[in-house]
Amino acid sequence: MSDIGKPVDSPLEKQAIRKITWRLIPFLMLLYFVAFLDRINVGFAALTMNKDVGLTPQMFGLGAGIFFLGYFVFEVPSTIILHKVGARFWIGRVMITWGLVSIAMAFTRGPIAFYLLRFLLGLAEAGFFPGIILYLSYWFPSNHRSTVTAMFMAAAPAAGLIGSPISGAVMQLNGLLSLKGWQWLFIAEGLPALMLGLITFHFLSDRPADAGWLTAEERDWLSQAIVQEQADIKDPRSRSALRALADWKVLALSLAYFGTSAGLYTIGFWAPLIVKGLGFSVMNVGFLVAIPNLIAVIGMVAWARHSDRTGERYWHAAIACVIGAVGMAVAARAGSSAILAITGLSLTAFGVSAAKPPLWSLPTTFFAGTAAAASIGLINSLGTLGGFAGPYMIGSTNETGGNFSRGLYLVGGTLIVSAVTIVVMRFARKPMLPQDCQTGKAF
Repeated sequence: MSDIGKPVDSPLEKQAIRKITWRLIPFLMLLYFVAFLDRINVGFAALTMNKDVGLTPQMFGLGAGIFFLGYFVFEVPSTIILHKVGARFWIGRVMITWGLVSIAMAFTRGPIAFYLLRFLLGLAEAGFFPGIILYLSYWFPSNHRSTVTAMFMAAAPAAGLIGSPISGAVMQLNGLLSLKGWQWLFIAEGLPALMLGLITFHFLSDRPADAGWLTAEERDWLSQAIVQEQADIKDPRSRSALRALADWKVLALSLAYFGTSAGLYTIGFWAPLIVKGLGFSVMNVGFLVAIPNLIAVIGMVAWARHSDRTGERYWHAAIACVIGAVGMAVAARAGSSAILAITGLSLTAFGVSAAKPPLWSLPTTFFAGTAAAASIGLINSLGTLGGFAGPYMIGSTNETGGNFSRGLYLVGGTLIVSAVTIVVMRFARKPMLPQDCQTGKAF
């Protein structure tokens, strides 16, 4: 069953969508690529940093995940601010501050400094991802949104695909100018955020009405399409930020997103250590960890395109979560087999990545305006706490520093919970009846 309408694209629509896609998506992908790389490069740094700084596996798991506590604190306010002041200024500000904190990570001197800087990195970056999801809803009608969201989000596994070999190579700079390889990693991968933040101030257009690079006809069509789409949201609660924050759909989507975040950041933070534990060198770890990310990049875009073509969101998200859980189980049973370990990590990378675009296509079908900003911020804020829970589960159950099985099973369990939540939400969702528009009784 289709969850959204699937109108036939007119020539004007095709022309406008193609132009907007080529103008915005590559740049937004580049921003997210740098953002995600700055989040997960700590996994590569850990190959030598943990010993230098004095971090146990438990300390590293806590510090890697504490990023999301800072992220949680400022997520909703930051997304609402972006809606009010515009993406051009706010995204630029976010990037500059997180670039500065990322560079400061190079001067970590102990566990407390590690925890503090990871928390500040999350605080600095809060609002970036949900802000972009909201920003895409200003530019793309819902029948195009899953595909463009997948293209944007493909930058996350691409950061692992391209960034893993790069990170492995940068780590070889150990001793240059008396700095460790892991210190060079934080410096080299933090500087691009500063430069791109400055470029963002000049490159992004806040709304279609500001886009001088579109023709007047294209701007009119897009503005009317977005306004009509928002007008079709009949639920009286759809424009109230406070009511959106208490809406059961927001809480259900947060729970569903929790498992996908736990899986994604388990791959991002722990995959290098899992693969290195099989006896590979730092450089080879970089190339092997790139394999799951390559599969995720290709798979998530194809999965999202199928979701847009069919107009279906819920089953696409739920099935992908189950695939991710199966991957966790395979990786947990891999033992000393590199083939099984990479296969399991690849299934997980595909599953957690493919689930996200269909999920993120749902909030803006329920809410508009400030309510959409608040709901997207809260979903990401609560759901991304899975990025704290997943890595922490691995670290806290990894007493010997080499046995990841129990933690992988636990993270796989969160993905099963996500899948069940999505299916329950699908059957609990009720179509809006005419009389409900006046009583507020819907969904």
